[in-house]
Amino acid sequence: MIMSTFWSCWIVVLTLTNLVLLFWILMANRRRAVVANENDTGEAKTTGHVYDGIEEYDNPLPKWWFGLFLATFIFTAGYLVAYPGLGLWKGMLGWTSHNQLEGEQTKAQATYDSTFGEFAKTPIDQLAKNPEAMKMGSRLFLNNCAVCHGSDAGGFFGFPNLTDKDWLYGGSPERIKETITLGRQALMPAWGPIIGEANVSNVVEFVLKRAGKEHDEAKAALGETVFSTNCAACHGADGKGNQQVGAPNLTDDVWLYGAATPEELPAVLRQTVRNGRGGVMPTHAQTLKAERIHLLAAYVYSLSLDDAK
Repeated sequence: MIMSTFWSCWIVVLTLTNLVLLFWILMANRRRAVVANENDTGEAKTTGHVYDGIEEYDNPLPKWWFGLFLATFIFTAGYLVAYPGLGLWKGMLGWTSHNQLEGEQTKAQATYDSTFGEFAKTPIDQLAKNPEAMKMGSRLFLNNCAVCHGSDAGGFFGFPNLTDKDWLYGGSPERIKETITLGRQALMPAWGPIIGEANVSNVVEFVLKRAGKEHDEAKAALGETVFSTNCAACHGADGKGNQQVGAPNLTDDVWLYGAATPEELPAVLRQTVRNGRGGVMPTHAQTLKAERIHLLAAYVYSLSLDDAK
């Protein structure tokens, strides 16, 4: 916001008036003390203030203390000439907070560019075994990814665990880097209005059967047909998923929208089939430079390595 001329003049007048008044008070009291010393009668001078039998003496400031006050006025005058402090006056040095910030960022960029540049030349699978690089990658992860995946990368309800070997879009270095760079948008359609509530229960029982969970065999038999007709296109005929479209494997014990207890799992799965799910992994191409994405991908890749456990 640009300051108007009126408010600029107001600040200038107010600031200078206060400085002049403060200087006048300092000098007036100094002269008063000098005159009192010249007319000294030998009696102790007081201000007339008495409290609880204690009188307040009216002695002049020591010279060193008075000199410090004068030094603050000289410093203030020099500061207001050199730096912005009087309305629209920009100062003779041309300093601004934006210029200082840009300068600090430029220096920081120069400091880290060489390091990030060297890391960017190293393949992700090799970089994932570099302790120094992984320390920097950890900080990148905490700043950009931990809010969704957790500081330990263990994930939350609806946010994938990045420390196991179960990957929606693939866990190779290239696929991880692609995911971070471009982002992902997942969609599980709501099947409830299409197949009906009875078939929602049937297909969930079939999924539980494929995952090796306790299930209703009769309903699972009916659900197999529903699955083949409506679900196999994404999850595959064997239910093991499709990483090209981010369809999860339904035959293991990893559930993106899991349950607190095994008893709650069927209800959660019915909700997923009935109402669908949607998820967004944001793109980081606009917020992180390529060399930082490369390092971040190496860190995420390292989380699922056996020797990182």
